[in-house]
Amino acid sequence: MILTAVRSLHVIGGTALGGAERFFVRLVNALCQRNQAVAVVTVKGGEIDAAIDPGITRYPAPLFATWDRYSRWLINRAAKDFSAAVVQTYMGRATRITRLPANSTSVHLARLGGYYNLKGYRHAHAWVGNTRGIARYLVERGLPENRCFYIGNFVDTSVPASIDVLNGLRAEYRIPEQARLLLGLGRFHPNKGWSDLLDAFARLPAQTDGRALHLLMVGSGPLDAELRQQAKLLGIESRITWTGWQKDPAPWYQLADLFVCASRHEPLGNVILEAWANRTLTVSTRSEGPLELMEDGVDGLLAPLQNPLALAEVIGTALSLPQA
Repeated sequence: MILTAVRSLHVIGGTALGGAERFFVRLVNALCQRNQAVAVVTVKGGEIDAAIDPGITRYPAPLFATWDRYSRWLINRAAKDFSAAVVQTYMGRATRITRLPANSTSVHLARLGGYYNLKGYRHAHAWVGNTRGIARYLVERGLPENRCFYIGNFVDTSVPASIDVLNGLRAEYRIPEQARLLLGLGRFHPNKGWSDLLDAFARLPAQTDGRALHLLMVGSGPLDAELRQQAKLLGIESRITWTGWQKDPAPWYQLADLFVCASRHEPLGNVILEAWANRTLTVSTRSEGPLELMEDGVDGLLAPLQNPLALAEVIGTALSLPQA
């Protein structure tokens, strides 16, 4: 693949590595590795900053909030200093802060990973939705069709973890040996359907084919304490391992027998792409992104939204499939 050289500046707020942030890192690193002229504006010292290729030009900014005029000035100065043809912003905070001056020669491209209120996006010059549904949404909300584009996300091809690494995770987190493992991975946020996953897991038998059935909850977030309490009330706390946030999710996908995305609202589903990259059998609810990504029974199994009973049934079907 031959890329046309375009000097691009990429702007993102926050410090932690969530799904959207991991994609940001993958994209800018890939551009750098293909000898593209790429620079970033990020918060200095965060997980995002640490994951960016050392060869990428960096412009630190605090990126505090929408009206952070100092960060706006820093972004404009970076665009001019780097002679950026494109300034691409990711998610709401970076997009709202970025306001290129009228005499700027840069194009402001806003990348959206959700069906957001467009009030803070309309000042951009062009827009990218990471699903076809989001791209359609942009046009339906009045943005010019000839400046709205669909460009999907991608994930890196994962290197298989060694048996020693996988066994080390089992030992470190005291995961039962020989257990069949279900995996939930991501931020503990209501949109992700974690309570539905726990309810579904409680309906599944404690063993399948003579092996214990165990759930890996890989992530963290505002629902952490609430979900642990729910697991206790459901009587399944001894069948769950809580790992906290993991910077490298690949070994967890590879350790699992089945990945479950129980989201109630999922515009894309980077976690599904990651599961596929790690060759992990996947069950997902029928939220927006998974419906666009997946064909039921072909590259995964789909379950109804916000329906723990139906989700448990689909998980049971997936567990009954012949193992590779």
